Amino acid sequence: MATPYEKALSSIDAAHSQDPKIITIKDGSQIPYELHYAQCCSKWLSQRAPSASEPLSLAIRAQHFRRFEIPRSDYPDGKAGYLNWRTFLKKRQAEQTAQVCLDSGYSTEDAARVGALIRKEGLKNDEETQILEDVACLVFLEDQFEEFEKGHDEEKIIGILRKTWGKMSEKGRELALTIAMDGRPKELVEKALSG
Repeated sequence: MATPYEKALSSIDAAHSQDPKIITIKDGSQIPYELHYAQCCSKWLSQRAPSASEPLSLAIRAQHFRRFEIPRSDYPDGKAGYLNWRTFLKKRQAEQTAQVCLDSGYSTEDAARVGALIRKEGLKNDEETQILEDVACLVFLEDQFEEFEKGHDEEKIIGILRKTWGKMSEKGRELALTIAMDGRPKELVEKALSG
């Protein structure tokens, strides 16, 4: 008999598997992007907080729950459009994941906690919310940054890197410094951290 955690995790990954964007990862295999992202998040969580609670583990796994259904292009260009998109997504992802938790046998309290973590409530005051933020930043730096930096000028990238660094805890920063980078990405990170 599957536990509530196993049921919820299975439902979350089933949703991620529906992402139509398929990527090729380092070992040459292909995988839906959001499933890959979720797996990267869980990998970093195991380093950042090896004894993480079930609600935190599920929130980490579901950070982008069904995000592919609401593309960025549905919102206006610019910072305001981006922030509106992100705000809507956080609320939607939190509600949908909390429902998955309820459907999997979790209490209302535990399901609500998962939703609160996905909404990043209490950032800087709530240790688990900070862990979720650290994990998101670590995945960005390790898995997304190299591609992301190609589409922006150096000044903007350095600003984004400094903001990312500012969002992280000391433990998160220690882990970030273990990420292997070469070439331009490494150079940009060094510039951002030296300024």
